[in-house]
Amino acid sequence: MNNKKKLKVTFLGTGTSTGVPMIASKNPVRFSEDEKDKRLRASIVFSWEDNNEEINYIIDCGPDFRQQMIKANIESIKGILFTHEHADHIAGFDEIRPYYYQMGPVPIYSDSRVLKSLEKRYEYIFTTENRYPSAPEVKPTIISEKDQFQFHGIEVKPIKVMHGDLPILGYRFGNIAYLTDVKTIPDEEKEKLKDLDILITTALRLEPHKTHATLNEALELVEELNPKKAYFSHISELLGFHADIEKDLPENVFLAYDGLEITSYD
Repeated sequence: MNNKKKLKVTFLGTGTSTGVPMIASKNPVRFSEDEKDKRLRASIVFSWEDNNEEINYIIDCGPDFRQQMIKANIESIKGILFTHEHADHIAGFDEIRPYYYQMGPVPIYSDSRVLKSLEKRYEYIFTTENRYPSAPEVKPTIISEKDQFQFHGIEVKPIKVMHGDLPILGYRFGNIAYLTDVKTIPDEEKEKLKDLDILITTALRLEPHKTHATLNEALELVEELNPKKAYFSHISELLGFHADIEKDLPENVFLAYDGLEITSYD
């Protein structure tokens, strides 16, 4: 065990695209006093130590990115991986500026479609002419589900999942997989999800949804993949109160919440 790297995941946000509570909502969850029922937009950070240096890789930077980084006290990062181009996963992109000031161009990883969307929405970040002085710079790497690479001693595998009809990327770091906005997963990609210590996936709500898995669909996926533990994220207020839902889950399945930290050994 001493030769293995300790991987930590911090849930920076566990909510759906509107956040929880949603503006002007009348849902009872809006009025909950339980902090676990207050959810920022979905994002996580993978962290570990390499040669006495803290390594942090962020997955997605939505509209709550600045608040999340401050709250989690993330003072440095090695890069950002994107799952897809929807606003709740990229709308905090400009907030990477402090990391750029610290480290220079920030490494980002995405498929070609997501990179094109970022270039369109944030043209001033990617332009090489008449740059605004404080605009951040990035170092893009285009990836696909066919790639596999090492980040500071940790094996990383992109995984194609289906967000309705939209193919997006999840990621496996060591023995932990993070899959957000999942509706279905191609059979060939499920092969990459065997022998997991921890599976993190979507459980949006109880009723069917065209592009996100329901609680029951998420539980079926856990039963099929059989990880040691599973955590559900990208949750809407329509799922219900955190405490009510979690007490009825299997003993190795949990609802994630903002600020939760979990660990595994690679």
